[in-house]
Amino acid sequence: MQPNQYFMYPFSLLYDGITRLRNRMFDTGLKKSVAFEIPTIVVGNLAIGGTGKTPMVEFFVENFKEFHEVATLSRGYGRKTKGFILAGLGVTADEIGDEPFQVFSKYGHEITVAVGEQRILAIPQIIVERPATELVILDDAFQHRYVKGDLNVLLTTFQRPFFKDHVLPLGMLRERPEGAGRADVVVVTKSPETLGEATKRAYLEQIRPFVKKHCPVLFAGLKYGEPYNVRNKEKGDFRKVILVSGIANNKLLKQWVSSNYELVEVLEYSDHHHYNEKDIKYMVEQIKRHKGANPVLLTTEKDAVKLNANKFLPYLQEIPIFAVPVQVRFEEKDRDTLLDMASKVIRNKAYKSEV
Repeated sequence: MQPNQYFMYPFSLLYDGITRLRNRMFDTGLKKSVAFEIPTIVVGNLAIGGTGKTPMVEFFVENFKEFHEVATLSRGYGRKTKGFILAGLGVTADEIGDEPFQVFSKYGHEITVAVGEQRILAIPQIIVERPATELVILDDAFQHRYVKGDLNVLLTTFQRPFFKDHVLPLGMLRERPEGAGRADVVVVTKSPETLGEATKRAYLEQIRPFVKKHCPVLFAGLKYGEPYNVRNKEKGDFRKVILVSGIANNKLLKQWVSSNYELVEVLEYSDHHHYNEKDIKYMVEQIKRHKGANPVLLTTEKDAVKLNANKFLPYLQEIPIFAVPVQVRFEEKDRDTLLDMASKVIRNKAYKSEV
């Protein structure tokens, strides 16, 4: 144990004690979980930071929006507002959060996107305002136990799986690894494309003690798509890029960009970073500094929705900004397993909207 870990250990014990007490109160019924008539899919994790929740939410949206009236619900982390908000025309990332705004920008004409800290109150509000809704996907709600999800999808990264981690602040876990026992399915995200069967078995053996007996453990990677211009959605022909990212961990993104483009500069910001005028001016300076290379700004979809804000147009209007789309990559067997579980939940509820 490192010297600084000795200092954090008592705080980790305290945090662990608080979360264990809270979970115990739910387990014994002292705190109540509410199950809704409408089917609910919970996507979440045990750790703080990026485990690929938004791509997983979009995976469910992509696969169910044609057959059901879908709504997504999150608390809208990093937004400058409070309370329940239903995304609509003119809404901004500052109002609903960057990740919900990303989902709304891509699917807002097909689904409902809502934010609200108190999900137990937000779900009835969604049903009242959008009575045709038939499925609610809750983003980052694994610890929000006031809502009893019909399918609890727990994500953990291949690089830092929960069974090798520790409770905050000693590690990155919001609760102890035993919390995985509430999961109906575990997805090991950001898995390498060349993942071998021996490695899979090793992960399975280490996950099994923490989950229910028949809980499936699936493996998923990330698939980066062809970048598109954030203003006109067109593809572009370029080779040199300045990478801008404000995500929890951009290691995989940098690897992909470096293997496909010439990376002339990397501008890294904290997760959910609120870009300001100073940040934008610095980006413009870097574009000018490398003008001989004629680079574009390349960023994530989550960051793109913020950089493309009207308040930054005076600075970035003439600068090409491209976003890299990212999707969950499953092997067919694991993909079918997850979709079958979700479909069964929807089918068993047999929920009928009032419209």
